[in-house]
Amino acid sequence: MKKNTQNLTVEKNMEDESNDNSIALRVENLTKIYNTSAGRVVALDNASFSIKKGEFVSIVGPSGSGKSTILNLVGALDRPSSGKIFIDEVDIFSLTDSEIATMRNRSIGFIFQSFNLINRTTVHKNVKLPGIIAGMSNDVADYRAMKILEALDIAGKAKQKPVNLSGGQQQRVAIARSLINNPTILLADEPTGNLDTKTGDDVFAMMKNLSHKFKRTIVMVTHNPELAESTDRSIYLRDGRIEKDVVN
Repeated sequence: MKKNTQNLTVEKNMEDESNDNSIALRVENLTKIYNTSAGRVVALDNASFSIKKGEFVSIVGPSGSGKSTILNLVGALDRPSSGKIFIDEVDIFSLTDSEIATMRNRSIGFIFQSFNLINRTTVHKNVKLPGIIAGMSNDVADYRAMKILEALDIAGKAKQKPVNLSGGQQQRVAIARSLINNPTILLADEPTGNLDTKTGDDVFAMMKNLSHKFKRTIVMVTHNPELAESTDRSIYLRDGRIEKDVVN
């Protein structure tokens, strides 16, 4: 297939950018309050932190501490009650709803515990779909999807449907899908939660390689203390507040 030059190639998009120490994500005084029938619930209370490009950061804390709230806000799936979030120095909630949707598709990659793949279509089409939605030509999306699948050692399953793959293989496909638009940030919600220990360790090692070799910025929610301690930093939450921010 002829390479279309209207977009950067996968090779360039995934190259080592180790000299780039700029800030990928900046969170300022982030607060989220829910008004429920049981009363006012402060899910997140004045949280602030920054993450450099290429950092692999884990968000850790007990149930109800605010981990999922942070992920939803950073992923622009919900709006904060107050505070700001900057991705590539753009204040995302200063944008219109349409602009936020475009930014979310192009700048943020999502990796879910339950994979969230479309079982009625092939692995290859699952991976290329976000590229098509972002306006990528079909030829470029085809090429990029295959190159990423090759890089993640899952290209041999490109024509199969996700339902026929193992859990670890499905998560590799989900990671490939998250990379198709060369996002600024990958948000991973318990990405090894549905996997056995060995498979989970393999998936985690792949994510760590993406971060350290290819400078992918990853924010991962996890309950696994061993995985958290193996990331570059761990941000510990309790009762909606940042309890500590530790370099591992």
